Amino acid sequence: MTDIDTHTTSIDTESTPLPTSRQEALDRARALRAVLAEDAVMIDTTGADPTRNMRLIGEAGLNSLNVPKEFGGLWEGSAYGGWQEVIEVLTELSAADGSTGQCWATMVLVSRDLFSSEDLPQQTKAQLADELLYQGRRFVSSNAEAGGTGPVVGRRVPGGVVVSGVKTFNTNSGGGGRDIASVGFALLGEDEQLENATQHHALIRLDNPALELRHDWDNMGQRGTYSQTIAYRDVFVPDGWHYASPLMDPTHFPHWLGALMCLHAGILQGIGEGALEAALAFVRQLNRPGMPMFKTAGNDPLMHRQIGEMASELAAARALMVSIASALEAPELVADPAEMAIQGMRSKVASTQTALDVTSRIHDLTGARSTASKYRLDRFWRNARTYGSHDSVDAKNAFIGSYELSGQMPSIADYMRA
Repeated sequence: MTDIDTHTTSIDTESTPLPTSRQEALDRARALRAVLAEDAVMIDTTGADPTRNMRLIGEAGLNSLNVPKEFGGLWEGSAYGGWQEVIEVLTELSAADGSTGQCWATMVLVSRDLFSSEDLPQQTKAQLADELLYQGRRFVSSNAEAGGTGPVVGRRVPGGVVVSGVKTFNTNSGGGGRDIASVGFALLGEDEQLENATQHHALIRLDNPALELRHDWDNMGQRGTYSQTIAYRDVFVPDGWHYASPLMDPTHFPHWLGALMCLHAGILQGIGEGALEAALAFVRQLNRPGMPMFKTAGNDPLMHRQIGEMASELAAARALMVSIASALEAPELVADPAEMAIQGMRSKVASTQTALDVTSRIHDLTGARSTASKYRLDRFWRNARTYGSHDSVDAKNAFIGSYELSGQMPSIADYMRA
């Protein structure tokens, strides 16, 4: 793991004002895609945090998609207002670099969660909005405990809570400094019994001296996500900076799950689209046909067929993803909330399978020369395979199949680990 610059810089909003519409934000993301891709090989080679990319995303004002309008952002309406543009922006960022996309997806999740909370004071939300829009602040989703030391717990003390324990997966924590982890924890009651605890989140700065950042992320793909382990050593969190998540209660859960699956789909969709784009650029430059009977790649119908097949797969998966993201913006129009969860899972399955197919086939187009380390075209497959392993596609298909057969949404705990 490489050393990183933990200095957080302010956003240059004088030269680039915040976007005034969600469409403008999406247009900026599309324009930024090629610029962000410039660092993709370096990020993959060294496992570095995408520091420059995340700064450029902030300067382009893309974080405004996840800040409520009352605090100067572009998010209005339901908890998933503007979700279509969010997912399409995520796809563009992930096409440029998978790690950058996943880091921004984490920003989306945390932002939507904390700004939806009724526990956080307006003053706290206003400060967080300012930091997100103008100070280059990054948010970390600190929830996974698999392979750790047990549940992270919190206890009430005068003026706040004290949080202790270990989180084993902390995507987007490579910025360090004043960036904020939203730490899921079990808030113990007076009886100190875990089974009676309630689920809460604490907002903790990464430069808090009570944190131990272990810098232990060194995986096959998504190498720049900096998804390291963090230990919380009796961290005091003042009142006003911890909250109960509003999007995970039973009423909202199907929509939350559908939205989460759409985010997963956006990352994988982008990786697949980025792979095909990179392969096409390589083929155009080399202009070498697959079969000697043809003079150029442009004359080779076998290459045409492969490209057409992959492009159609990607287009179909994207269309499904965008339609579901759009439906999530008005959840009250969906007669059966469970359908939103199922639709989100369908999108995740489609984009995962398509990304894995496309990223594994591009070398059929580009040939052996493209396997040179300087191109690192294999990063697309490694990124898709790593993120696609986050949770089982087979389990999702079984979940979907159970719903199709019974008409009832099965228990998520029976199919996926939280």
